[in-house]
Amino acid sequence: MAEIARTLEGAGFSVFLPHRDSFVFEEVHREFLRGGYDAAEASRMIHQAIFWLDTYEVLGACQGLVLNMNGRVPDEGAVAEAAMAWMAGKAIVLYKSDSRSLIQGDDNSMVLGLGNFVKVSTVPEIAYAFTQVFRRWRPQKVSSIPRAVRKSIDAGRRLSRLLTDCKSLADVVPAIVSLTRKGPRVSAR
Repeated sequence: MAEIARTLEGAGFSVFLPHRDSFVFEEVHREFLRGGYDAAEASRMIHQAIFWLDTYEVLGACQGLVLNMNGRVPDEGAVAEAAMAWMAGKAIVLYKSDSRSLIQGDDNSMVLGLGNFVKVSTVPEIAYAFTQVFRRWRPQKVSSIPRAVRKSIDAGRRLSRLLTDCKSLADVVPAIVSLTRKGPRVSAR
């Protein structure tokens, strides 16, 4: 994925690469535990933050998405992001450079449809495909976004802004906590 990001950036595109431009679950989880947080609560907050941030990047910040389909089946998170992008009318380029597949040499029709049944097989073709798509592509206005999705986009936008000020993993923890920590639990008797 880093090679894809470098190639797209070399072609003039801005790129969000989650594990480079955000944070990695395992590394941040360690920081939460060092800070004395309960492992289960830390996991919940980190998962929620990742969901919000990726939802914002896909639906609020990007114009297109590369779906890396390498492997027998594509990564489930990548498929979820591609489905969100497709529903929002974003440009999707399917990339697959290996021959592993689930269905006798073919990929899942529901996944292929997200990219109009067109795949590229080399990294330079990804940049070329986006260049071609964006020559004729016009952003689509989404008539209505469900409230829960809007709230996730807004939370992701806030988190993205907070993360720009983070200088270390230790700084990421309070940013996540500020958005995801539930208030004090009260017991009614």
